[in-house]
Amino acid sequence: MDRRSKLIEILARVAQKDITVADDESLFDSGLLDSFALPDLVSALEQEFSISIPDGDMNPRKFETVERIGEYLDSRL
Repeated sequence: MDRRSKLIEILARVAQKDITVADDESLFDSGLLDSFALPDLVSALEQEFSISIPDGDMNPRKFETVERIGEYLDSRL
């Protein structure tokens, strides 16, 4: 499974629904995520990719889109 597919799977699990999302679509504006779901997303990313995300990085702008999440993971892996 490629990383994008894995990200979509994680987002669907956190949002607790099936999703179809474009890489540049805002996950927050679309209602898939909100500020309460962000810690769950970060935790799932940490677990899936064996990384540690500092509290200072828990900013919705860093996780706004699938594309931005991918870029963030690129910088951490």
